Amino acid sequence: MQWYVVASLLTVLTSSQGILTTLSQTDGTYKYDYATVPFLAEVFKLLVSGILLRREFLRLPPPMMTKEWKTIRLYPIPSIIYLIHNNVQFATLTYVDTSTYQIMGNLKIVTTAVLFRLFLRRKLSNLQWMAIFLLAIGTTTSQVKGCGEASCDSLFSAPIPGYMLGVLSACLSALAGIYTEFLLKKNSDSLYWQNVQLYMFGAIFNLTRLIMDDFRGGFEKGPWWQRLFNGYNIITWMVVLNLGSTGLLVSWLMKYADNIVKVYSTSMAMLLTMILSIILFNFKPTLQLFLGIIVCIMSVHMYFAPPNMLVDLPVPVRAVPEDVVKVSVDRKTDF
Repeated sequence: MQWYVVASLLTVLTSSQGILTTLSQTDGTYKYDYATVPFLAEVFKLLVSGILLRREFLRLPPPMMTKEWKTIRLYPIPSIIYLIHNNVQFATLTYVDTSTYQIMGNLKIVTTAVLFRLFLRRKLSNLQWMAIFLLAIGTTTSQVKGCGEASCDSLFSAPIPGYMLGVLSACLSALAGIYTEFLLKKNSDSLYWQNVQLYMFGAIFNLTRLIMDDFRGGFEKGPWWQRLFNGYNIITWMVVLNLGSTGLLVSWLMKYADNIVKVYSTSMAMLLTMILSIILFNFKPTLQLFLGIIVCIMSVHMYFAPPNMLVDLPVPVRAVPEDVVKVSVDRKTDF
């Protein structure tokens, strides 16, 4: 499968996440425990990866699987980074409002590119760096509201710790993605075997969170297994399947493409979500949204287009070989 097909699917699924989550609400509230959704999504990814791994065993040659502890012990690290990132997210939201946090979240586009260069030693051309900065500018522009509104002023009035935590959140998000790519490309193991390890630890960490929530709440709502499916309906299950499928596509891109492709997919998904919100939720389009979409499209073209489509390259001139001697011939006509 081509990477751009997977990237397009990821864009569609990611854009529908927010819409499905909104539709899963009843009277503006969640009738289910939202913390159970990531846990069930991890279990779904683990089951799908296990089934696909078993299918690989039925073929010859069997898939490559590294079972050494020094390799397996690396797989909990992404889950640990995401756990820290989630806590930093909550801490950031105590200093800044939601719209400011969303705008600051676009920093992860740039931090991903920086860590991509530093840790994975992947070189980017000057045009590609410009494209990445344009992508960050485009997504930010699409999220900024009218300058006459109060939310516009709040972007520059947040306390210093809020900005510091926002930058830290962007760095942790980028670090988790970069490390996952490093892990998946570290050897030639089967992607499904690598996924089984990743999602097994992911399910364990999410289960640990559910248990900790039980103790914090004093088991007021009962133990986690009693409320696991409470309030679930068809849309809630679609949220779980969407989140799980998105994770599987991301791991494929990490293995066979790279983090920058994932960043472009998720960024374009955000713009697609805004466009769909105009149709589904009567969201009023703004000039900033249209300008942001145009800038992001330019960024995609700059990053992925071949150089000869972006600049006029000089036409190569064939040099005359040195061993060729020019001979002039005078033609005379005798009458």
